[in-house]
Amino acid sequence: MTTSPGPRQWLVPAGLVLLSAVPVLAGAARVGELTGGAEVTADNARFLASPVPVLVHVVGATVYCLLGALQFAPRFRRRRPGWHRVAGRLLVLCGLAAALSGVWMTLFFPRPPIDDVLLTPIRLVFGVAMAGCIVLGVAAIRRRDVAGHRAWMARAYAIGLGAGTQVLTHLPWMLLVDQPSGQPRVLLMLAGWVVNLAVTEWALRRRPARPVRALPSPRRASTPVAADQLG
Repeated sequence: MTTSPGPRQWLVPAGLVLLSAVPVLAGAARVGELTGGAEVTADNARFLASPVPVLVHVVGATVYCLLGALQFAPRFRRRRPGWHRVAGRLLVLCGLAAALSGVWMTLFFPRPPIDDVLLTPIRLVFGVAMAGCIVLGVAAIRRRDVAGHRAWMARAYAIGLGAGTQVLTHLPWMLLVDQPSGQPRVLLMLAGWVVNLAVTEWALRRRPARPVRALPSPRRASTPVAADQLG
């Protein structure tokens, strides 16, 4: 019987990478614009005026979404505890950088004309919630609550991946109507986050119940806690 990780474990990570593709490519284009001396337009003026938080957000979100997808390959994660520990620490830093820079831009950048005023508090809520989930996930693993750590980190990742799902929620409207703006855009943006969190909660609740607090067996006691962090 083979002991190597089966290909099925890579289906979820591959799907998450694909879901990240459009916002990651858009972020790369924005970085190229900021570093390449692009002409100032109404669309990019706010970014060119204050590029640092934009760069922090794009780099942090890109690493968080792509590297974070690998944390959803359970056998790979368990077989490489050292990698998981190092990657997890980097993901905490990148996730907080992405969330907090997003909050900063929401507070201090001019609101784009297509954005309804309701998007500002919604973005703030989800930005703060993402950072809060990461902090709670770190606190959980420090007290050796592996199940709690998995749940909070999965929720943080769901929020962070909202931009990918928002591409899908916007696409039908763009094909059938036009570029969404105002209240329709609010609903389509909100739908991306809500869908991700709903799927995450469903996945967390359908897991078979098993004792994972504080490394429940002597056999597992020799394995570093970080080797079993994300689910």
